[in-house]
Amino acid sequence: MHAVKGVDLEIPKGEFTVLVGQSGCGKSTLLRTIAGLEEIDEGSIEIDGEVVNDVAPKDRDIAMVFQNYALYPYMTVFDNIAFGLRARKTPKVEIEEKVAEASRMLSIDHLLERYPRQLSGGQLQRVAIGRAIVRQARIYLFDEPLSNLDAQLRDEMRGEIKRLHRELGKTMIYVTHDQIEAMTMADRIVLLRDGKIEQQGSPLDLYERPATKYVAGFLGSPSMNFIDGMVTENKVTINNSNHSLDIPEQIKNKLTSHANKAIIVGIRPEHFSRADIANHQQYSKLSVNIELVQPTGSRSYVTFRLGQNPAVAELRPQDLLGHNTTIELSVDMSRVIYIDPITEMTI
Repeated sequence: MHAVKGVDLEIPKGEFTVLVGQSGCGKSTLLRTIAGLEEIDEGSIEIDGEVVNDVAPKDRDIAMVFQNYALYPYMTVFDNIAFGLRARKTPKVEIEEKVAEASRMLSIDHLLERYPRQLSGGQLQRVAIGRAIVRQARIYLFDEPLSNLDAQLRDEMRGEIKRLHRELGKTMIYVTHDQIEAMTMADRIVLLRDGKIEQQGSPLDLYERPATKYVAGFLGSPSMNFIDGMVTENKVTINNSNHSLDIPEQIKNKLTSHANKAIIVGIRPEHFSRADIANHQQYSKLSVNIELVQPTGSRSYVTFRLGQNPAVAELRPQDLLGHNTTIELSVDMSRVIYIDPITEMTI
């Protein structure tokens, strides 16, 4: 059984690439393979045009940040950051300069004499990153570095790592299972599934133009609604309901071959709105019964059913009346995606 199979990926110099996918999809294995910590059965890995299949990890000029920090508890922050430089016989003056610069960039210059046990989770992660960036390596690899942090610290560290990428201008490859991290940090997302690349591209490409149902459902929170229906003339009739959606003129040609066939309609929660504020011809109207309301402050998420499919809409708090009420919703049909239920490819 192969953890990674048939991956063909080229990462431009200086790009921030995020490998994302569910647990077990092969993203950490692929990262460790690049680092030389896992051997490949076939194919080649090239860095700056050099095949490194048989090059030892220490000679690949790669710096890696792990999930568990991997700091030495008996060393100070300064010594932890300087450890790799000392192992390479770097002159003392150069070590001091590089540690000072890295600690300043990470805002931990006031912590250099402390020990890991005296630091918070966010500070520990900054030290681990500092140890990597003093290397001034060709490539920086991050293996789910923020997964042990709480939500607020994750938000802060995402910004810190993105800022570091801009300042260093180095190639960075980042692994996460969190699609929010992928969307907010990446120049390019590589979405893996069962050891293969499902789709790659800019965050907006994957979000707006997913190639498959899997990609459409993976990105976005709450995730995309998938509604079972049938293409009939100029409409999609929703199964087991009296609801139908008008197909926009610019889409009709794409659906010609699916006339009178089953189809899956993908609608993101934010592409619903109250019907009274959307009267443009690109909108279809639906009357739905609200089963659940989840307010978040600036927005509220409401749950209802379209046929046998549960659906979620993202609305303004002032749009709602409460649970078990019927409201009119509009769907922005220009943003809807259509999926072949057999191949699960978008049409």
